[in-house]
Amino acid sequence: MTQDGPGGLSVGARRVFDGLVWHDNAALRIDAGRVVDVVRATPEADLIVPGFVDLQVNGGGGVQFNDTPSADGIAAILAAHRAWGTTSALVTLISDTPAVTEAAIAACIAARAAGQEGLAGLHLEGPHLDPARKGTHAAEVIRPMEASDLARLQAVQGACGHLLMTLAPEAVTLDQIRALVAAGVQVSLGHSGCSAQVARQAVEAGASMVTHLFNAMSQMSHRAPGLAAAALELGSVSAGLIVDGFHVAPEVMGIGLRAKRGPGQVFLVSDAMAATGSELTEITLNGRTIYRQGGRLTLADGTLAGADITLLDAVRNCVDLLGLDLGDALRRATLYPAQAAGLTTKGRLTPGADADYLVLDEALALQSVWIGGQGRISR
Repeated sequence: MTQDGPGGLSVGARRVFDGLVWHDNAALRIDAGRVVDVVRATPEADLIVPGFVDLQVNGGGGVQFNDTPSADGIAAILAAHRAWGTTSALVTLISDTPAVTEAAIAACIAARAAGQEGLAGLHLEGPHLDPARKGTHAAEVIRPMEASDLARLQAVQGACGHLLMTLAPEAVTLDQIRALVAAGVQVSLGHSGCSAQVARQAVEAGASMVTHLFNAMSQMSHRAPGLAAAALELGSVSAGLIVDGFHVAPEVMGIGLRAKRGPGQVFLVSDAMAATGSELTEITLNGRTIYRQGGRLTLADGTLAGADITLLDAVRNCVDLLGLDLGDALRRATLYPAQAAGLTTKGRLTPGADADYLVLDEALALQSVWIGGQGRISR
């Protein structure tokens, strides 16, 4: 790294990925925490890429957000993921009681007000889901949306940053979806057995995302397309995907990536739990034990319970398991999730973007993490 005038700096690498294209023998010019330009330069490192953007982070560093819905809990979770390259995240609450939901919203508002680094907002995954597609969510807290639930979300009005809610069309009305969107809540469809037609109606009402594509949803068949097919066919919709090698078979992931109609894109999520960044072999969720073994997190009955990966792992899996070009894999962890959530200064290293970037070596090992042009992690 070299200084580049008063208050400015530049950092170069053999290859710089700006979220869109690669630049060879280039450097980022940074001033006041923002990218000014990408210019030709003598390499100082192997690869520079945008910081990862994760829209589904349930826990990390031994902390599960459901168990610790506080500003301190958020800080611990984000620190664990920052150590593996995630510089912006939506901390995610899995279906819980109204009281825990209120605590999670209050924690996010407090953390944002305190300037918590890396906190882009809150993802409420449930509790308004299809009980038949609950996955690891606790059946006793799943319920249809009521007037009090809607009012709670309408009252947030951006105070916790970006607010994303995963819901099943079976558990809400179209008017409730419209009201959520009008209040600035992004609606994602998930944990649903709905038909493609019902999904289309929800999208027409304002839903713009699908949560963990192929998992906990109605699948594709030749006469019953289901939510999975709607996610791929509806161009206005973006969809998260868990690329851990367990949640979805590589063949199906490849088909999904090739089939997705744009401009919406398939992006990567970690769906990480408290185990990430820790040595824990067991964690809890809603009072139930989740077991960690062989790269999987499961309930006692074998149900997958989140994922045991970071977004860096997901990028590597895209290259190794799916044969994706590195640039394509990186876009799915940076630019595409940022675009899906409307985080306009994240996920890219073009002029005006936040200078959140990673230094990687050729083997995709993380060397350092930078946020706003300032070093946070160095190995």
